[in-house]
Amino acid sequence: MIVELSLKQKTATLACITAAACGLSLAIGPRMLPQTLLTAVTLYLLSGERPTLLFATVRTLPRDINAAWVFLRLSLVLHRYEKRKMTVVRRFEEVAARNPSKVALLMDDQRFTFDEVRRLSDRVACHFRSKGFSRGDTVALLMETRCEYPCVWLGLAKLGVVTALINTNLRRETLRHSIAVANSKAIIVSEELAGEAENLRQALDGVQCDEDLSTIWRDISPRDKLVYIYTSGTTGMPKAAVITNSRFIMMGTGVYYMLALRDDDIIYNSLPLYHSAGGMVGIGSVLLCGLTAALRKKFSASNFFADCIKYNCTVAQYIGEICRFVLTTPAKPTDTQHQVRMMFGNGLRPQIWTQFASRFNIKQIGEFYGSTEGNSNLMNLDNTVGAVGFVPAFARTFYPVTLVRCEEETGEIIRNSDGFCIRCKPGEAGVFIGKIEMKKALNSYVGYADKKASEKKVLRDVFAKGDMFFNSGDILVTDLFGYYYFKDRTGDTFRWRGENVATSEVEGVITNIVGLKDCAVYGVDIPGTEGKAGMAAIVDTAGKLDLVQLGAGIRGSLPAYARPLFIRVLSELPMTTTFKLKKRDLQLDGYNLEKVKDAIYYLQGDGSYRRFEQADFEVVSSGKGKF
Repeated sequence: MIVELSLKQKTATLACITAAACGLSLAIGPRMLPQTLLTAVTLYLLSGERPTLLFATVRTLPRDINAAWVFLRLSLVLHRYEKRKMTVVRRFEEVAARNPSKVALLMDDQRFTFDEVRRLSDRVACHFRSKGFSRGDTVALLMETRCEYPCVWLGLAKLGVVTALINTNLRRETLRHSIAVANSKAIIVSEELAGEAENLRQALDGVQCDEDLSTIWRDISPRDKLVYIYTSGTTGMPKAAVITNSRFIMMGTGVYYMLALRDDDIIYNSLPLYHSAGGMVGIGSVLLCGLTAALRKKFSASNFFADCIKYNCTVAQYIGEICRFVLTTPAKPTDTQHQVRMMFGNGLRPQIWTQFASRFNIKQIGEFYGSTEGNSNLMNLDNTVGAVGFVPAFARTFYPVTLVRCEEETGEIIRNSDGFCIRCKPGEAGVFIGKIEMKKALNSYVGYADKKASEKKVLRDVFAKGDMFFNSGDILVTDLFGYYYFKDRTGDTFRWRGENVATSEVEGVITNIVGLKDCAVYGVDIPGTEGKAGMAAIVDTAGKLDLVQLGAGIRGSLPAYARPLFIRVLSELPMTTTFKLKKRDLQLDGYNLEKVKDAIYYLQGDGSYRRFEQADFEVVSSGKGKF
């Protein structure tokens, strides 16, 4: 829909044109200012039919010029790496040769310099070579966070051996599945996870490595597999995502350039090293760019900024609910005594964004969007609250990502009469997809070790016959200025009373009402009704949840169709190690009192909640309930 600009908006547009033209003239020379300004104003006067689009284009011009410069630098670096057939090992060897004495990894009292990382990885390579391992083999790594962790898979990579980075919390069948799906020929286990296993460094103390390993790793290709990183398993068994050398380089190097990290930055990384955020993005900036990382064995909300002070960190990472956990800690002097100027990651709720940045004096939040296995990523470069990134209009041809219409409840893609997908307009929610172009490292897609699982993420004949796009399975929305905002994962949205309900929005409202307690919202089936009714699971370990206040807050903040019909109160909320909620388990339990021993409360006609009893369950489950 085209919207006519008011006088105030037109004045603002002209002001933006003038400012943007002045900024542009700095890049192309002051002599071009009159011509630039004249051209911009002329376009403005001639664009009566699309004033809103022009307003958005002009307003974002300074942002987009900066983004173009950043993206150009990154593209040139990646192009140079591609021409040199750069691999992770090759790039690390260059970094280590340039900074042998610089500290690469910090943890507790340990300090690993780049030369020490290089020498330990060489010993790992020589040890496994002596055991007959070679290019293409897979070894599973089951190890808690420690400085040796990246040295192990880096050493295996020097042989072309792929490392399957196993989640240390897995047990029994899930653990067996994760090891088997990668066709692992051996398993490395740290002594913390296997009582009788010797410490890795002790096992390698007698190993001397005088071989020239470069004759091996120089033959490895950028398209060769480097590691397997597993999805977090919010539903079903974890899937092993294939991380090639080129993808690891793109992610690790990309963050360094996109966020303008400095060579003297020390990054606080309390994330698991077997997942992409901590092990690929965080560790990548160390191995590929020469930064220093301070590690922690297990995330601690109360020690987050105390650790940053201890290690003199200037940048910190987060994922999932980490920021909310830190925000719930009591205020203390260390909140602002640190040197952290920037935090980056994904999953910071818009509802607490400003509050978190203000309390802890964080000047920049680099929220990004992406998936371990996907080919499309976004990053917030300009601190816009709530946005996961933006794509300038000029970039859409060579970075082909977009949103397509879908049924929000199921995530099923909607196609037009010709069988093609329909692009979303600004303000219209849709599934985020990225074009697959296998010849381009930036847009290629490898997927999972399981080829069938990989194929399920591919959309074909999207806008033209024969084209292919990666289906993220996530629902996002864009605004007129090209900013993307995360809305929900497909399947997390449910339909009730003829309306779509986004669980993330309801969760945000509830957590604000109950004081940032853990909360999960999901849809549950009710016999005899269409769609799914809302149910919220709230953690209340202290038994202080005020249901009267909760009911009043929900009535005042949510429309009737979005108000949860059921409230389940738990002692703890099931989460993955990347702080993602295991909603599927909660959804399967539903409101079934034969399965659920926690207290469940039931929405009344006046908006209050009362205890859900066996008699209520029998009425609802029989399909005789009135809603």
